[in-house]
Amino acid sequence: VIAVPISTATLILLFFALRILMKKKKARERDYAEIKEISTVESLQFNISTIRAATHNFSIDNKLGEGGFGEVYKGTLENGQEVAVKRLLQSSKQGIVEFKTEVALVAKLQHKNLVKLLGFCVTFKEKILVYEFLPNSSLDRFLFDPTNSASLDWRTRLNIIIGIARGLMYLHEDSRLKVIHRDLKTSNILLDHTMNPKISDFGLAKLFGEDQTQGDTKRIVGTYGYMAPEYAITGHYSVKSDVYSFGVIVLEIISGQKNRFFGGLQS
Repeated sequence: VIAVPISTATLILLFFALRILMKKKKARERDYAEIKEISTVESLQFNISTIRAATHNFSIDNKLGEGGFGEVYKGTLENGQEVAVKRLLQSSKQGIVEFKTEVALVAKLQHKNLVKLLGFCVTFKEKILVYEFLPNSSLDRFLFDPTNSASLDWRTRLNIIIGIARGLMYLHEDSRLKVIHRDLKTSNILLDHTMNPKISDFGLAKLFGEDQTQGDTKRIVGTYGYMAPEYAITGHYSVKSDVYSFGVIVLEIISGQKNRFFGGLQS
């Protein structure tokens, strides 16, 4: 019997081929897990025809606003229920990540100080989130508008602060998930008809393990002015990052000024 030696080059080729196969397998498993995570809330899925009818085919007259990831429209379902429809930009790769994060997280979170996710819609071209409609829009539109701010007496401002704090406590401590929001700001605090505040926009949120106290990232996302210094500089984030953002919001609520003006405030 003649032994056929396997060259070093052949072993190296086999090693790299195996690594490539393992990476592809892990990628498929990851994609499947993401799809499965969304499918667990399949009962919340809307047809695109329903969404188009509700928003009059995304009419400009129904448009409530827009952000870095997409546009928000007011819609009315067949049963008369008013909804807020968040339509992600087709060109936004970050929007895809945001969409999966929001569906997976918000569907599991239920609290009176968090915006309620009613459903979602996925097609080849569209990724849409459907939320409860809050008639008073966002907190920043009250705080920084001379006309609207007059309706925010001190009792209302205090109740808004308490409501945001309760929502954060739920995210950090009281829910079965431990969630770090990472983009808490006045434009992400929505107000219902009684001026009850609700935290929204969980696209940048991170889920912590039971014993996890800190996360790290090289991709800094969020809004400067509300962002904790240690997160903005080093990428370290924790519940304290959200608490810092909450502190900025409290200052804005009390002073009635945007955070970029704080340097000029007198003690």
